[in-house]
Amino acid sequence: MAGPSSFGRYTHAIVRSVPDSLAAQPDGDGAEPVDLAKAHRQYGVYTGILRQKLGLQISSIKRVLEELKMRVVEVTDDGATLDGSDVLFTGREFFVGISKWTNHRGAEAVADAFRDFAVSTVPVTGSSHLKSFCSMAGPDTIAIGSSEAAKKAMRSMEQLTDHHYDTLTVPDDPAGNCVYVRLGPKGCALLHRSPEEFPSSLQLFQKLADLTLIPAACSEVAKLGGTLSSCSLLINKKLDR
Repeated sequence: MAGPSSFGRYTHAIVRSVPDSLAAQPDGDGAEPVDLAKAHRQYGVYTGILRQKLGLQISSIKRVLEELKMRVVEVTDDGATLDGSDVLFTGREFFVGISKWTNHRGAEAVADAFRDFAVSTVPVTGSSHLKSFCSMAGPDTIAIGSSEAAKKAMRSMEQLTDHHYDTLTVPDDPAGNCVYVRLGPKGCALLHRSPEEFPSSLQLFQKLADLTLIPAACSEVAKLGGTLSSCSLLINKKLDR
């Protein structure tokens, strides 16, 4: 796809506090229980990074709708299912994972909302979201995990696009989900999973030039299928003066 990347400098982040219900786990599901106190500590570190290191204003959904005058697109198709963790925006185009949570009608809603961009669907096998194992690690770089599901999805994306993306293949699928942020004149940053969680993947991120690497742990949210990118919604929007 021709044309420059549409990644801009983010100005706001919508975050949700950690609810006490996060610690509630169904009996017998085999999942490790969430350490609520640890989840609160990780949340505090994460929001601190957004404010202090990335310079973002922390906002609520209500404030965004009322003050930032964001355009809201409602999915009116009752048969459409769409999860944000299945939507990967590369700055040039959208890839929408067809998964347990997102169907083709949901992908059509994305295409209808963003008509200036190409929107392609990517089959996601197993119980993962598309961004469970991939994300943007730069304006033209996709971080991708090493599982068969991740490799299959990456091959599909390569076949669907006419733009060349560099790939950074990390050994741990969850580490493939990171958050790339432009810092304006200060350069760019990459928020990635902590070395305590995935030390082998950190060595790969360190090969990325001209990026400020910022580690952040989200092991407790991850127990429920969460990722770094699902902990906040970043917005590029200036308030009218």
